[in-house]
Amino acid sequence: MRFAPVAAALSLMLATSASVINADPGQAQPRAAMLIAQGQAALEAGDVQSAIDAFEAALVVDPGYTPIFINLAEAARQDGLQGKAIRYYREALARDPSNFAAISGEGEALVEKGAIEKAQRNLARLESLCGETCPETLALQATISAGPPERLAAEASEDETATN
Repeated sequence: MRFAPVAAALSLMLATSASVINADPGQAQPRAAMLIAQGQAALEAGDVQSAIDAFEAALVVDPGYTPIFINLAEAARQDGLQGKAIRYYREALARDPSNFAAISGEGEALVEKGAIEKAQRNLARLESLCGETCPETLALQATISAGPPERLAAEASEDETATN
């Protein structure tokens, strides 16, 4: 009898995790899809925080739907939080290692942080997975060619001046 509460908790946990594991990754649940659409509309309107809120709510509704992490990463990048974006992209890649959008997005966030060599590794990975003419490959190539944002380049030149 003393083990009944523990057994009930374990069975509830197993039932919950089994439903997440068996969820269809190809389709978001209807409520999550609605929240994702709201988040994308907010992101397009420039309301990054509302977009993040909607995406996080969608993640609570459908934690098994990997594209939500890519949406969260895009919102974090627009908010200037490249480290957080990279974490979201890596979560998506942990769930789907050949997700082209996550590989490309992570590479673009790495460029925005100034980590060009790491971004080039992502580019090489994309080229091997989907080819040189893949839209994600082309987008990452363009971002790497453009280099880090101007503020990072300015900080780097200030650091060089200070050390000379």
